[in-house]
Amino acid sequence: MFTKVELQKGVNLYIRRTEQFKTITMSIKWLSELDEKQAAFRAVLSNVLQDSSADYPKQSDLRKALDELYGTVFYMDAGKRGRSHIVSLNMECVNDEYLSTSGVFDEALKMMSRIIFNPNLKDGTFDESVVNREKRTVIERIRSIYDDKGRYAHKRMLELMRPNDPASMSASGTEKDVESITTASLLDTYKRMLDEDEIDIYVVGDVQENELAEKIKSMFSFPAREAVRKQYEQPDTKNREARQVFERQDMKQGKLQVGYSTPVSFFHPDYPKMQVANGVLGGFAHSKLFMNVREKESMAYTVNSAYAAYYGIVYVMAGIDADLEEKAVKLIGEQIDALQNGNVSDLELDQTIALLTNSIRSAFDSARGQIELYDQYKQLDEDFTADKWIAKWEAVSIEDVQQMASQIHLELIYLLSGREA
Repeated sequence: MFTKVELQKGVNLYIRRTEQFKTITMSIKWLSELDEKQAAFRAVLSNVLQDSSADYPKQSDLRKALDELYGTVFYMDAGKRGRSHIVSLNMECVNDEYLSTSGVFDEALKMMSRIIFNPNLKDGTFDESVVNREKRTVIERIRSIYDDKGRYAHKRMLELMRPNDPASMSASGTEKDVESITTASLLDTYKRMLDEDEIDIYVVGDVQENELAEKIKSMFSFPAREAVRKQYEQPDTKNREARQVFERQDMKQGKLQVGYSTPVSFFHPDYPKMQVANGVLGGFAHSKLFMNVREKESMAYTVNSAYAAYYGIVYVMAGIDADLEEKAVKLIGEQIDALQNGNVSDLELDQTIALLTNSIRSAFDSARGQIELYDQYKQLDEDFTADKWIAKWEAVSIEDVQQMASQIHLELIYLLSGREA
């Protein structure tokens, strides 16, 4: 799917040559071990680097330069995956073949290089006014979770299930850590990110692979580094008794989160089987949770399940009337029981596999989707293709789903509502 070129130790280039798009898309990903304080610093840093550079000291200057390159798109963001914190630079520009002029892609590469290696500094450190503004932006992002009751309930569920753990850490850190950032500490974070992070560079488009590799190597001269990506280690939850936690806020609809643990994580050989099992349980509109909890019993306004594979967590999310919490939890448990008893129809299984297949194929409709999909699955197989993974899903049987369900263990029932607990 992608051709791999090692530029330096710990710095890899992945190229997908394709005529599918009229654009060329590039993504640079810096990976370091997830730490909540450093996550705050890196989230602010990604905003600061996106804001301006030495060549374009104002946002308006940078946006004008991008517009002059036929509307080249550029943005940065921060996220997490397993035990890794990831800062991404993303760029998309028109392929020169579709323009009357040439050199647009080369100019876009030069601009990205200058943004990375020549940031907007004043007196040897980051511009304080820019840093303070982006600190406020990240703090607002963190606070926005509290206004979205569903996201807040999910956050609380993870904090209760996995306290002080990568599973419950925010990719933006905490307000306190963001507030503590200074221009000097941010500069230190910037230098360490460039010199020490594992780096993956992706390019998708109609490009000449050898020529591109030479350009990237010369324009993005990252030094070699020791890069050891560590896997997330799941805590032992076998003997934990399920807990119930009720919290109250001023709200009308109750937000129910039911958390389950499973030893089948992303790197487990049964990972594709658990993807299918989750799909049958509550991943789609035909799933058991939707059909029986919402449609048949009208017990929930919304209900679905998700599989946080890196952390070995399956969770059910439902919007309910708080007074129906006990009945809803019982009904959700019955859907798990149905899977554990092998009560799954061929139609449910076939529909689930078809929708999983559609989801992975639709990701290939965009260059960004191809990059994100491969960036994730290459950890399992650098020769990953959609067809190979779909074949794994198609091989899953009802007995496999039953076996996966038997490895899902209730750990937490959490309800956020406006009623007295």
